[in-house]
Amino acid sequence: MVPWVKKYAPKSLQEVIGHEKEKALLKKIVESHSKKGKPVFLYGGTGNGKTCAVYALANDFGLELIEVNASDTRNAASIESMLGGAINQGSLFGGGKIILIDEVEGLSGTKDRGGIPAVAKLIEKSSFPIVIIGVDAYAPKLKALKKASELIHFKQLDYEEIFPLLKKICSKEKIGFDEDALKHIARSSGGDVRAAINDLQSSASGAKITMDSVAWTGERNVTVKMENALKIVFKTKNPLLALRAYDEVDEDIDKIFLWVEENLPREYVKPKDLATGFDNLSLANVFFGRIRRWQYYRFYVYCYALLSAGIALSKEEKYSSSISYRPTTKLLRIWMANQRNAKRKGIAHKIAGKTHMSSYRAFHDAVPFMAALSKSKTTGNNLAELFDFNSEEVNWLKEFKN
Repeated sequence: MVPWVKKYAPKSLQEVIGHEKEKALLKKIVESHSKKGKPVFLYGGTGNGKTCAVYALANDFGLELIEVNASDTRNAASIESMLGGAINQGSLFGGGKIILIDEVEGLSGTKDRGGIPAVAKLIEKSSFPIVIIGVDAYAPKLKALKKASELIHFKQLDYEEIFPLLKKICSKEKIGFDEDALKHIARSSGGDVRAAINDLQSSASGAKITMDSVAWTGERNVTVKMENALKIVFKTKNPLLALRAYDEVDEDIDKIFLWVEENLPREYVKPKDLATGFDNLSLANVFFGRIRRWQYYRFYVYCYALLSAGIALSKEEKYSSSISYRPTTKLLRIWMANQRNAKRKGIAHKIAGKTHMSSYRAFHDAVPFMAALSKSKTTGNNLAELFDFNSEEVNWLKEFKN
């Protein structure tokens, strides 16, 4: 099954919904581009048509499109290699081309080592139109690119602009719907067309899209709730749809691991499905460990693929049960365990310092021994003086039960 965001991607700039003035300006700048012309900096929220507008425009003009994803390039050398080649070489097909620099925020961080200055310098030499895409052109670290570019702001779309597109897709897919349900999806998307189409496809498993079938969609406020992403992963068998599930989730990957670990056994009740799911989760954790050890960030692709498509394909068939996904309780359990062991760790630390043994050995071996000796009042007082135990630690040792 082809994801609907790909199936119904606009083929022409006219098919891109909304942004009429902005599209006209983009078309004019690209059409009249000269070697001295500035690149275009398209900016605005996620999923509102920036990237697909560039692809559609290239299709309208019959131009080759060369895309450089800034998230894949972490320093000036890689920028020179990827972008420099695209700027200096002619089109493979002998015609014109557009150079697209997507996700430019991927360059703005402590590890960039000259990435943004390298881009700003290279784009001055291009004889081809360049389009830069980002969320916030006014971010301080993007100042050099903002200054060198023509800015075009793609504002957040209104739900009334998204609603007709959802109706059109339902008509083409021959799916029944309640208009209120489609309007709910459009409103909940927060102006993100891509998210709205994904939600529509995820809600279309029944004979008709109703308010009951879209009740799981909630207000995004630009970012998708984790529960919604998990619903896509756990309820679909389409790997391409699952791969995009975490795209707009405002959570670190370590939190995604915890969410999946917590809810996987609640969703996948068949032993084989659960075992396969945990196999993929553990393999994702292996790659995450390699990232931390080797700083090889390309392994993030494997982590997200295993946490999304890997988990989605772990089941033999979809589960019809409705699960309310919840955040992990693991962190709370760790905190409670640490609180219970805080006194013991403090005592072990003092013992280790005096006896020159490891804190681990003191925690597991010496503390129970000291606790047994502390049952005698005289010995307990001597130990307290020797190891500098306070009154709370002395009382804890007297009440200790291994």
